[in-house]
Amino acid sequence: MKAVRCHAWGPPESLVVEELPALHPQAGEVLLEVDAASVNFPDVLIIQGKYQLKPELPFTPGTEIAGTVSALGEGVTGVKVGAKVIAFVGLGGFAEQAVAPANRLIPIPPGIAAEVAASFTMVYGTSHHAVVDRGQLKAGETMLVLGAAGGVGLAAVEIGKAVGARVIAAASSDAKLAVCKAHGADVLINYATQDLRAAIKEATGGNGPDVIYDPVGGGYTEPALRSIARRGRYLVIGFANGEIPRIALNLPLLKEASLVGVFWGEFARHESQANMAAMTQLVGWLREGKLRPLISGRYPLSQTPRALKLLASRSATGKIVILPSLPD
Repeated sequence: MKAVRCHAWGPPESLVVEELPALHPQAGEVLLEVDAASVNFPDVLIIQGKYQLKPELPFTPGTEIAGTVSALGEGVTGVKVGAKVIAFVGLGGFAEQAVAPANRLIPIPPGIAAEVAASFTMVYGTSHHAVVDRGQLKAGETMLVLGAAGGVGLAAVEIGKAVGARVIAAASSDAKLAVCKAHGADVLINYATQDLRAAIKEATGGNGPDVIYDPVGGGYTEPALRSIARRGRYLVIGFANGEIPRIALNLPLLKEASLVGVFWGEFARHESQANMAAMTQLVGWLREGKLRPLISGRYPLSQTPRALKLLASRSATGKIVILPSLPD
C-alpha cells in the first residue's frame, strides 16, 4: 500500500510517498481502507518536530480519517467488515490503509460523504471541547472567534450558533469573512484593516465578549484579551501565527477573567467517555444541518506536501482533504 512518509524533521517538501507492506490489525484494532484523510495544523507541526508529541522517525503523518473497515483484529465485536467509519488515528492517516482502535470508531451518518466525515473529528472535537466544555458558552452570551475562517475557527462559529450564542468572527480578509457569514457569524471584523480593540468594543457595546476563542496567538492575543468581558473566558487553542504571546497577568486580574487551556487530544485520551458524548452531540448537529463542514481543497497522496504548505500559509478556508483514490 502507498503511504506518505516523514524520514527527517523538516518542511512539507521533505515528505515522500512510498510503497509499504499491507497493514494487519492487532487485537482490539480494525484495518481501514482510507477513503479520505483531513489535513490539520498539528500535521504541519509534527513533521517539523514542533508538536507536543514527537513520534519516532520514520512515520506516516495524518491524524484523522474516514474509511471502510476491511479486517477485524482479535477480540473485536460490534464492528462489521464494510462499515463506514470515522477514526482519529493520531498518526498514519495519509495512506491507503490505516489501523485504528475498534472502541474509538464513530459510524458515519447516512448521506454524509467520506471527505466531510474525515474533516469532522479534530476540528469539531477541539471546538466543542473548547466552546462547550472549557468555555461553558451559554445561549445569549457573545463569543469572539479569531482566525474564524480556518478549520477550527469555522467549527467554533457553527458550534457557537448551535448553542444559541451571538458570534463575532474575526479574520484577515473580506473573502474569509464572507465564508464566516455563510456559516452563521453575526458580526464580522477584518483585523487586517480594522483596529481589533475598537471593532470589538463597537460590536459588544463596550461590554466585551464573554468567551474569546483564539487559535492564532501572536499580536492579536493581547488586544483581544484587553477587550474581554468581566468574568470572561479566554480559550487558548493554539498558535497558528507561529508566535506564542507573553501576557501580563494583570490583564485577567483586572477583568476577573479566566485563561483556559484547550488540548483536545489529552481530553480525548483521559476522558474518553466525555469525548464520545461530545461526538454524539456533534453527529446529531451534523444530521440536523447545524454543522456544515467546508471542504476547500482535495488532493491525492502525491500532493500531500502541497496541501500541508497551503494550510501552513494560512491561506486556506475550512478544511483540506487527502483522497488516496484521487489520481495524480
